[in-house]
Amino acid sequence: MRVVLDTNILVSALIAPAGNPAAIYNAWEKGKFTLLTCADHLDELRATLQKPRVADLIKPYKAGRLVNQIKKLAENIGDLPHVKRSPDPGDNFLLALAEAGKADYLVTGDKSGLLALASHKSTRIITARDFAGLFAEQAP
Repeated sequence: MRVVLDTNILVSALIAPAGNPAAIYNAWEKGKFTLLTCADHLDELRATLQKPRVADLIKPYKAGRLVNQIKKLAENIGDLPHVKRSPDPGDNFLLALAEAGKADYLVTGDKSGLLALASHKSTRIITARDFAGLFAEQAP
């Protein structure tokens, strides 16, 4: 399974270790799916982690470890198509990443933007709760 995790999901995983985003992050670390990333994704993640409101909640070493793990372990997609579909133009790179990486899912908490689209090409756009539920169903 190939997955794009919106920055809000990754940051939430560090802020709330008992929530659905953290469960998703843990599933990725256990090899349950392939995480897709690209330069724009990493840039947005770094910028978000440096915002004062976020930086107050996440220790710098945890933020650095997250970025380094993604750089090292996620599949980096190089050439992205030009996509202009998201209600928030800043999120078009996520749709392009999903398209170029042939993602099965794009997981986001962006209710008014990406989630409203429901899908992009062959990628389903779903909430962290719905995606985490896929793993709960697979439990023995």
